[in-house]
Amino acid sequence: MKMLNPQKPRLERRIAGSTNRWRFPRQPFSGDLLGLSQMCKAANIDFDEVLKNPDRLCISQIQKIFPENLKNKTIQSREADVVLECLGFKWELHQPQLFQSETLAKLYLMGLARGNANPEKESVKILQAQQPGRSREQRPVKKMILSLKINDPLVTREAFATALKNLYMQEVKICLDDVLGVLAAAHILQFGSLFQRCVTVMMSGLTPSTIKNFYLAGCKYKEEPLTTACEKWMEMNLVPLVGTQIHLRKVPKELLHKVLKSPRLFTFSEFDLLKTLLLWVYLQLNNKTQTFPMYQTVLMFFSSFPKNCAFLDRDVGQNLIPLFLCLRLHSITKGKDLEELRHINFFPESWLVRVTANHYHALENGGDMAHVKDLSTQAVRFGLLFNQEYTTHSKVITLYGFFFEIKGIKHDTTSYSFHMQRIRHTDLECASTVYENTPISLRAERLVTYEIRAQTTVDGKWQEFRTNQITQKFGLAEPSCKSHALKIQTVGIPIYASFSFVFSLS
Repeated sequence: MKMLNPQKPRLERRIAGSTNRWRFPRQPFSGDLLGLSQMCKAANIDFDEVLKNPDRLCISQIQKIFPENLKNKTIQSREADVVLECLGFKWELHQPQLFQSETLAKLYLMGLARGNANPEKESVKILQAQQPGRSREQRPVKKMILSLKINDPLVTREAFATALKNLYMQEVKICLDDVLGVLAAAHILQFGSLFQRCVTVMMSGLTPSTIKNFYLAGCKYKEEPLTTACEKWMEMNLVPLVGTQIHLRKVPKELLHKVLKSPRLFTFSEFDLLKTLLLWVYLQLNNKTQTFPMYQTVLMFFSSFPKNCAFLDRDVGQNLIPLFLCLRLHSITKGKDLEELRHINFFPESWLVRVTANHYHALENGGDMAHVKDLSTQAVRFGLLFNQEYTTHSKVITLYGFFFEIKGIKHDTTSYSFHMQRIRHTDLECASTVYENTPISLRAERLVTYEIRAQTTVDGKWQEFRTNQITQKFGLAEPSCKSHALKIQTVGIPIYASFSFVFSLS
């Protein structure tokens, strides 16, 4: 005789209201699929999540019953409903606060189920007990002991206590030193409002010493606003701030690569960016160094390697090539700087030959930069950091025999303008000594494609101002010697002003 396999339970088709719709044959879902979907929509809960985890709907309904102001009510006279065993401590908690955390709410419902109670009926009683007019004696709450195991080393007892305190009080101060632990505790507790508060604190507390841990936390919890804020902060502060401190060592390679690829990256010059990157590599290889090294120390270190092979061609340098490919080495034009690059034997010979060839062809053709095809990724870039004390701030730059001044002007407390201007080499102070070995072009006009950008923060949010890409012939007399001005209104300080340009084909 052939035995038949028992059939699996199938969904039943029953009449629901005036329509004939599919419904589940058993709990936890007592209604049809369409009704459940509508209920989830009204409660602002993801329908797919409820299908996977039915407790979500129950917890959400209970959370709506407890008003926010219950956090501030005096509850010292009330006996705790739950004793939570966690991190070697026993924490006494009360029911209204308990259901602000999805993790604690699930543990509580599971505790009800273990007590041979129907968790759904018990949750209904909880809802009824919290309705206005109900006396405390009617509250059908059973004091129980719950256990929560936490393996995350970031969650200390102090951080966990702060997280639980936020169940009872609004706007508990979160110290920057503790925010990582509180964030981790909020994640484990599934305490959404506290988690977002921690993210806000971290986004407004970015410094050279916090950038690494805050960025890694953003990646760990897939919190895109936090990782974006870290990337944006690093784009502005890599060279002027982080690149001058020992904390440069801590910058993750992944973050550094993203920042180097960004067209918004601020730097005083390409050579300043190169020095920052060389310092980062030095600190990775000399991890016992406790003080920030002098640049000459870095040069001596790389020069000490055998001359038969460039550093980036060695095994230790191979994985660093993507970082240095982000540099615009053709923007380094000073003879002294180019000689320094060759002396430290860091770059492959083919890289240096290509840079030298580009400079030779540009000089031979009156400055035309035929090797540059894209302004946003290949243009020569310079920057001004406009601080509070400045009324004007400027810098002279030279490229292929042409001299330009980039300048920022403060007109009043909130009004600024930034522009670039071609100048004669004879107008420069100490021109005979500072620019002794610099070529000088006698061309009356120079066709330039440029863009001016300014960025600053106001109340923790970045403001960005920019011109369009403009192509203009620069002469030696006004008005043709001046670029279009970028005029901005802002209360933010400092202002990171970037000038990107390329000498177009004449």
